[in-house]
Amino acid sequence: MRKMKLLMAATGSFCALFGAAGAAEAPKPSVTPDKVLVVYYSWSGNTQVAAEEIAKAAGAKLFAIRPKKAYPQEYRACVDQAKGECANKATPELVAWPDDLTRYDVIFVGSPNWWGTMAPPLRTFLSSPALVGKTIVPFFTHGGGGMQNCERDVRQVCAKSKVLAGDTFYGSTVKLMKSKFASFVKERVNIVK
Repeated sequence: MRKMKLLMAATGSFCALFGAAGAAEAPKPSVTPDKVLVVYYSWSGNTQVAAEEIAKAAGAKLFAIRPKKAYPQEYRACVDQAKGECANKATPELVAWPDDLTRYDVIFVGSPNWWGTMAPPLRTFLSSPALVGKTIVPFFTHGGGGMQNCERDVRQVCAKSKVLAGDTFYGSTVKLMKSKFASFVKERVNIVK
């Protein structure tokens, strides 16, 4: 009984210590919908669904990244090409860029998890000097790989931006997760309408 009381006291102290530390974190940014942009790359359509739901929840503008040289439609060929590009941290040329990135304060960025990291077209977008000082919120779809190095790699590429905690969404169920996307937005930013 005495051991149990000591354990409970220690656990309470531990929780109080880390609860207080969590309270000291910077508040989530407040932003109007016109200052939010959702940028994504999608190969199969899963990341597109996630991006559309996030944009809807934030009242934000949506922009699809497209590489000038499209990835093969055949799954195995795409996987093989992506493996080499991800390993080499490739930055393929894009068809177009969003208009006037200076007008946005918060940019949600989405990609499938390819080989444990972001898809190369997203790496190209994140390499833009126009993102310096912006708040970046990453999200990823996956087929079972989860986050792996995706968020870490976004933080490395966007070292001069404020990168908030990302999230992952299981690809084949994104169409069933509408409330989860709204919660994701609400947990990261305060949308002021």
